[in-house]
Amino acid sequence: MLTVISPAKKLDMSATDVSPTMPEFQDDANTLAKSAARLSKAKLGALMSISDGLAKLNYDRFKAFEPASTAENSKPAALTFAGDTYTGLEARTLDAEELAYAQTHLRILSGLYGLLKPRDAIQPYRLEMGSRLKTGRAKSLYDYWGDKIALKLNEDAQALNTDTLVNCASQEYFGAVDQNALALKIVTPTFLEDKPAGPKIVSFFAKQARGAMARFIIQNRVTTLDGLKDFDTGGYAYQPDQSTPENPVFFRSEAALNAYREAS
Repeated sequence: MLTVISPAKKLDMSATDVSPTMPEFQDDANTLAKSAARLSKAKLGALMSISDGLAKLNYDRFKAFEPASTAENSKPAALTFAGDTYTGLEARTLDAEELAYAQTHLRILSGLYGLLKPRDAIQPYRLEMGSRLKTGRAKSLYDYWGDKIALKLNEDAQALNTDTLVNCASQEYFGAVDQNALALKIVTPTFLEDKPAGPKIVSFFAKQARGAMARFIIQNRVTTLDGLKDFDTGGYAYQPDQSTPENPVFFRSEAALNAYREAS
C-alpha cells in the first residue's frame, strides 16, 4: 500500500545524518517560490491569513529560496515537518530499514513541492494547499497542480504493485489529488474520541493518529486492509460495526487515552 499524509506549518531544521533526495517536482517548487517571493509581506500575510510576524518570516524565506537544495539550506522532509501529524509519525526515531521502507511507501502532500518522499530535501517554507496563489493561468494551488499529483501517485503505486492508497492527509491537502486521474482505491481511516455527547473526531488527536497510522504501516510492513485493523497505537481500537472497507473506524475510550498519557 501507498500512504499519504499532510505537511506541517511547524518546522525543525536541526541537523540530521540522513542523506537527502531530490523532490520530483523541484522545478515546480522553484516556480511557485518565485511567485510567492513577488508578493509583499502584507499580501503574503493576506494570502495565508497569518500574522505580520509570520508574514515577515515567510516573506524572508521565499526571498532566500534557492533553485538548488543543499545540505546548508535544506533538510529531509519527514524529519523537518514538526506538527501534530509528525508527533505521531516520529520520523526521527525510525531506523534505517524503516526509513528506507517509508521512502518507497509514504508520500507527503505539499502546497509548494506537490508530492514529497520522506527523505526529499525541502527548504524552509509555509504555503498551505488551499492558498489562492496565482501563477500564470492558475488561480490557486489546486489549479496549478491539476492532475500532476494523482498521476505521480499512480506511478509510485504501480512501482509497488499496489492498487491501494491509504489517505492519512487532511481534506485540504487530499483535495489536491485529482480523483478523476487517480487510478487507486482510497482508504481513509477515521479516529474517534470518547466524549460526553458521543464519539467525536477531535482535530488535534486525529492529526496525531494519522501520523501514528503511517508509522504503524511502515513498522509493520502492512500491505492489506485487514492489516490496518490491528492499529492500536495510543489506545485506539478498530470498530468493525462502524467501518467499511473504504473507511475503517477507530475509537479511543477516555480510559485508554488516560492510560496512554500516563505511559508516555
